[in-house]
Amino acid sequence: MFTRAITRRPSQEMVDGITTAGLGKPDYELALKQHAAYCQTLTGLGLDVTILDPEPGYPDCCFVEDTAVVCEHVAIIASLGAASRRGEQKTIEPVLAQHKPIERVQAPASFEGGDVLQVDDTFFIGLSERTNKAGAESLGATVAKHGYAWKAIKCGPSLHFKTDVNYVGDGVLLVSPYFKDSPELAGFERIVVEDDEAYARNCLFVNGTIIVPDGFPETLAKIKALGRPFVVLDVSEYRKLDGGLTCLSLRF
Repeated sequence: MFTRAITRRPSQEMVDGITTAGLGKPDYELALKQHAAYCQTLTGLGLDVTILDPEPGYPDCCFVEDTAVVCEHVAIIASLGAASRRGEQKTIEPVLAQHKPIERVQAPASFEGGDVLQVDDTFFIGLSERTNKAGAESLGATVAKHGYAWKAIKCGPSLHFKTDVNYVGDGVLLVSPYFKDSPELAGFERIVVEDDEAYARNCLFVNGTIIVPDGFPETLAKIKALGRPFVVLDVSEYRKLDGGLTCLSLRF
């Protein structure tokens, strides 16, 4: 069960954030409203939510998940893979240090939290343009010291591992076709989300409830069929920056 989350409000600079989506620039005022609804949803699911102010000079600063990996025993501060984002982790560290012991991955090793999926006592670490082999090994060695298993997995063509693979409880993963038959994910039930609803693979599982992005009826039907509580949230302005539901918080 999660008890806390850290989020960061988007800055007006978000209109210049990194993106491959081709959906136009975000509407800043709408993004603020969507962020507030996101934080309210986490609060409603029992989390104590810390909302940080925007970080000047970092258009992607609202995507706090990339800055660290947090588990029961430790918070591991990232060495971010995207050059324009290096430095975002510096103001996250003192906030996390109020709750967890801190360890760090140092350059040239790099990882971003969007490439890291924790399922129970195992970390799946995606190797991508943002997370290199040295970063995965350093992160893996750190969590292993605290009793966790880890496994490095080569990402597909997507930005992050969690663009393609997310856990929704009870041994079930949402996956892209690329990971449909991946041997590294053996033992999980896999629900394939096709490419026409690719964004909806990034659902967020919090304390038994699945948060689903709005606008993807086929994926929503598959979530409903699981028979679990769910919430639908509109995060359209973050989609324009390749950011999803998991990206907007650090949960622990």
